[in-house]
Amino acid sequence: MTENNFVAPNEENANVANQPAENVTSVSEMNDAAAVVANPIETKKPKKKEKKKKDDYRVTNFDIIKNYRHYTAKERKHYRYIFWRRISGYVWPFFRFIIVFGLSFVILYPILYMISTSIRPQSEMNDPSVMWIPKTIRFENFVEIWNAIEYPKTLWQTLVLNIVSSILQVGTCALTGYGFARFKFKGKNLLFGIVLLQIIVPTQIILIPQYMQFRYFDIFGLFNGLLGDSISLVDTNWAMYIPAFFCNGIRAGLFIYLFRQFFRGLPKELEDAAYLDGCGPFKTFVSVMVPNAASSFLTVFIFSIVWYWNDYYVSSMYFTQGNTISLKIDGIAASISMYLHNEIRNAADFVVWMEAGCLLAIAPIVIMYVFLQKYFTEGIERAGLAN
Repeated sequence: MTENNFVAPNEENANVANQPAENVTSVSEMNDAAAVVANPIETKKPKKKEKKKKDDYRVTNFDIIKNYRHYTAKERKHYRYIFWRRISGYVWPFFRFIIVFGLSFVILYPILYMISTSIRPQSEMNDPSVMWIPKTIRFENFVEIWNAIEYPKTLWQTLVLNIVSSILQVGTCALTGYGFARFKFKGKNLLFGIVLLQIIVPTQIILIPQYMQFRYFDIFGLFNGLLGDSISLVDTNWAMYIPAFFCNGIRAGLFIYLFRQFFRGLPKELEDAAYLDGCGPFKTFVSVMVPNAASSFLTVFIFSIVWYWNDYYVSSMYFTQGNTISLKIDGIAASISMYLHNEIRNAADFVVWMEAGCLLAIAPIVIMYVFLQKYFTEGIERAGLAN
């Protein structure tokens, strides 16, 4: 190496070389720092918010009343509309609260009264100082009425009768409603008029002929020819099953109408696609229409269960014994008096037990509605849809 090629490190370079790598500033960083110093960041001062211009039409009700006589006819019409619109906005929520509160009280009052009465002793019914909250809580009323009406046995009989009748009625009414909605045939309007008569005509008008038909039941003289006499279906569940199967059960006309309206709202293309796949009318109904009408089936089924559950008039004609909950509740005073005192006494002496029995009667329906409320409301909404 020659003497000209050798460059002795100066003192500054020697100091930089001896420093650690992380303490050495690169050339690019130095250039960036110099650029920042040369062009300092300009700090923008926050601008003051511009005041919103006040709308000339945005005035208070007091100003409208104060300056009303100075307005033109057009301004009076405009401000009069604004004034009453604001007044209705203040008044309507108050009246809405009153209406909702009043309806809630009317609906809930019987249930609240039953709960308050069923958990008190009979002696507190004549105590004027007891209004809603009893002085003594007595749950033995439920146990005694449970045993008096044989609640488990009666409940089972009622469930079997109502569920089977409702299933038969929903199935046949759905098929009938589908026929009225989708097919054209002779006498269609006449038959649908008969369906409407089922809704309009009270049950009491045809109940006696129906009773005679089931008391002396015969099919074209077949039983009379084979057995020598007709058979009696009174005090049997068949007296409720047969009308339900032939679309003549409780509120059957209304159910046919609901299904007809729903099936009319379904697209025609669903049936056409099923026919192209080789399905017949019945298979199309079962495989295509029924799945699309599941919510309506559930709605009608719940309606049917409730009406069969609460029915007393029709059941009392076919059953001479208290086989259902409604019949037991009708004679609950006699049942509890016989259970407690082995004799029939005045019904006013057993009010607390009667209210406890009413709570036991509605408990299954309330529980069913709590679990099926969502699907029930959806079915009601869809039942009124058009195409």
